[in-house]
Amino acid sequence: MAFEKFTEEESRYHDLEKMSIEEILISINQEDKTVPAAVEKAIPQIGKLVAAITDKMLAGGRLFYIGAGTSGRLGVLDASEIPPTYGMPFDLIIGVIAGGEGAIRKPIENAEDDSRQGWLDLEAYEVCDKDLVIGVAASGTTPYVIGALSTCRERGIPTGCIVCNPGSPVAEQADYPVEVVVGPEFVTGSTRMKSGTAQKLVLNMVSTAVMIRIGRVEDNKMVNMQLTNSKLVDRGTKMVMEGTGLTDYEKARELLLRSGSVKKAVDSAT
Repeated sequence: MAFEKFTEEESRYHDLEKMSIEEILISINQEDKTVPAAVEKAIPQIGKLVAAITDKMLAGGRLFYIGAGTSGRLGVLDASEIPPTYGMPFDLIIGVIAGGEGAIRKPIENAEDDSRQGWLDLEAYEVCDKDLVIGVAASGTTPYVIGALSTCRERGIPTGCIVCNPGSPVAEQADYPVEVVVGPEFVTGSTRMKSGTAQKLVLNMVSTAVMIRIGRVEDNKMVNMQLTNSKLVDRGTKMVMEGTGLTDYEKARELLLRSGSVKKAVDSAT
């Protein structure tokens, strides 16, 4: 099948500037409703990717996300939320974005055109065959990502991708491709919209499933979360009370803070 950029097809909507606010919002919402169905179709692909990542992480490997623009920012976001949520070290899931840290806040649009820099950015982390690298690219044509994944494969480093066009150049370089075809955007070519939403949903699924599979969740609780603010300490205290049978909030809180995590607190009391 010839590669077709559905993400660049013309919007189904016209004369957007003539719409009322309500018409704009209803139309965007109608388009957004189609995204979960597209993600659902990709669950078999997502499952294979999760299994591969789980195996790598249980063997001591790391997970990398690499992308540009919105896709890169979404990867950085997902990686940055894993340590506080699951108590993981900051160097086990790493987000790499074209243009470096500055591109997270200030767009550096031409950085995505450098097909060599992606690998150089990964190489700075001493990426190796123990790791797995996921390219995040809505169009599936980003040179920065293609170059990075291509070099990874040449060096025996397993690869995955999250893209929104079928049969893309990025997917060709991925051992575990995830293709979520959401179709044309409400604003033609604005892939921060449905494509970005799809990528966020898949990233949530991937990282959450991996954390569950490697033992960072018990029952439905974030028992390894970092106790970095009063809200999390309160949440953790209630989890300790539930897990230990303690009825005294202050004693449970003291046990939690002394132990450093819900899991350690519950384990020490049982």
